[in-house]
Amino acid sequence: MAIADEHRTYSIRQLCREFSATARALRFYEDKGLLTPARKGQTRVYDARDRARLKLILRGRRIGFSLQEIREMMDLYDRKDHNVHQMAIALRRHRAQIETLKQQRDDIDGAIQTAEEACAWMESKLLEHRPDLLPGAEAYASVLKAHLNPDPHPFKARA
Repeated sequence: MAIADEHRTYSIRQLCREFSATARALRFYEDKGLLTPARKGQTRVYDARDRARLKLILRGRRIGFSLQEIREMMDLYDRKDHNVHQMAIALRRHRAQIETLKQQRDDIDGAIQTAEEACAWMESKLLEHRPDLLPGAEAYASVLKAHLNPDPHPFKARA
């Protein structure tokens, strides 16, 4: 990503391209009051502040924060105190979100293991009683059939 110039402006297309976002998403964030681009006629003109806020919004969404949580953290922004209050709140929320994400990862790993065990059990039962119903059994059967019943006249002209 390019480094933002304090006085530079951006079109919606430029920000969409830079952040792999859609114009619809940017307009949605504007409707929610998270972005406040200037207008030149019908054209939205984003400044460095909007660009920085978009970066924070997208990062927050990726981490799993709601738009309300992102708004609350961004509303604490205050250059006078070097954003220390904002950072203290954001740090606590990020640490809590990390724990939530780790728990979700553990839950997903457990679900995958349970599903794999279920698949292994079903495959063993099908192998025992109806191997023809196993996934890939038809492809295996056709290959096996071709090897067991080769064409007796491979060079014979077909009519």
